[in-house]
Amino acid sequence: MSILNVEHLTHGFGDRAIFNDVSFRLLKGEHIGLVGANGEGKSTFLNIITGKLAPDEGKIEWAKNVRVGYLDQHTVLTPGMTIRDALNSAFDFLYEMEAQMNEICDRMGEATPEELEVYMEDLGTIQDLLTMHDFYMIDAKVEEVARALGLAEIGLERDVTELSGGQRTKVLLGKLLLEKPDILLLDEPTNYLDAEHIEWLKRYLNEYENAFILISHDIPFLNSVVNLIYHMDNQELTRYVGDYDKFQEVYAVKKAQLEAAYSRQQKEIADLKDFVARNKSRVATRNMAMSRQKKLDKMEVIELAADKPKPEFLFKEARTPGRIIFRAADLVIGYDEPLSRPLNLTMERGQKIALIGANGIGKTTLLKSLLGLIPPISGTVEQGDYLELGYFEQEMTGAKDNSCIEEIWQEFPGFTQYEVRSALAKCGLTTKHIESKVKVLSGGEQAKVRLCKLINRSTNVLLLDEPTNHLDVDAKDELKRALLAYKGSILMVCHEPEFYEGLATDVWDLAKWTTRII
Repeated sequence: MSILNVEHLTHGFGDRAIFNDVSFRLLKGEHIGLVGANGEGKSTFLNIITGKLAPDEGKIEWAKNVRVGYLDQHTVLTPGMTIRDALNSAFDFLYEMEAQMNEICDRMGEATPEELEVYMEDLGTIQDLLTMHDFYMIDAKVEEVARALGLAEIGLERDVTELSGGQRTKVLLGKLLLEKPDILLLDEPTNYLDAEHIEWLKRYLNEYENAFILISHDIPFLNSVVNLIYHMDNQELTRYVGDYDKFQEVYAVKKAQLEAAYSRQQKEIADLKDFVARNKSRVATRNMAMSRQKKLDKMEVIELAADKPKPEFLFKEARTPGRIIFRAADLVIGYDEPLSRPLNLTMERGQKIALIGANGIGKTTLLKSLLGLIPPISGTVEQGDYLELGYFEQEMTGAKDNSCIEEIWQEFPGFTQYEVRSALAKCGLTTKHIESKVKVLSGGEQAKVRLCKLINRSTNVLLLDEPTNHLDVDAKDELKRALLAYKGSILMVCHEPEFYEGLATDVWDLAKWTTRII
């Protein structure tokens, strides 16, 4: 049974086309991975089918009474709301039914016999719906999901504004699972999630009977949960049966076949043009030349898609620092309350350290404490000599109304326009991206703008907070290559073992030092 039909979808931003005449059909029980390079329109596609964005052209048609659950990259939780409030909001439609039921009960005291009969019928319908949706077990269900996602240990009365990126993702995911929608739309759900809860989500999706569409650049995760791939490329959407590895295999064969057919046709075109040029003016061969010209005119020319710009990251390196990068003595990190026991840590020149551990455990807080961006609760951090630090934050801060050019120019006012454009192009951004405002770029494109700032500043120590979030496969591979080639020291928060394995000289697990049980 078809849950969703998309027909002849066309959409763009300004003069930048995203989709051209795209059609798509979602069937019951399909587990779809939506893949493609950064900026190809994956999140835009989800925003269009959920009605958050109106397409330029095309028809979106959902089956009747389908309830859609959408985990968006950029969903914002309301300040002042507790974790419990956020999870309970999954049942808002049931609370509205309860209010309706109470209103009917109030009216029954003054109702005529005829009205009473109608009220009793309405009351029975609402009671049945509330029972069917486990309304009288809401608290137990909320507690169960909170425990599974590790939210109970944080405290269900905690304000959502106090949560880390990973904890916010868990709250949104928990709300979605409690809603029990007929279809799940998940936009990069593993960003900010720790390894334990990525495994939990993997098990959940494998057992999920309904349909889902999943956007992810985490290939092992994709391979373990999807049975169909839709590839978004050059304004088209193409369907492949199987997991991501199978898609890559078939895609490579199709690409090779198309390139071979293109080469054969180009040779044929060149031969025909040559024959026409040599023979059109001779009376004896003019008819043959005209015949070949007609063949040329009628020929459907094969076109190869322009190659996507591949990012090329090359970190500028500053002078060699002293042997000690930093030394922490009895360091207790945190904001209002301690997140760690007293830490005595030393990082030496040349170390490349991966910092791992559960969400909310204090990984970002530790980075900021070592940088001196936030004061420790107690203890000291002593930085070494001749350090040139480069810091990559989880998310972009500041004015997103800037264009990409303005964003880089603010950081490097001495650059010429050519140098700014060249720096952004090396990070895999096209001319249209470079001239766009930062706020209209995808999460991956924004990450490339931040990486552009980082690689063009001379550093000898890099502090990276989840640098792989939002990046597509090519960009991740290139970033790993660049970090392996980097002669400086690295302290990196990362939840993807396949990224830091082979790169990190040491792995520090914050779970051993935290005061929290998460």
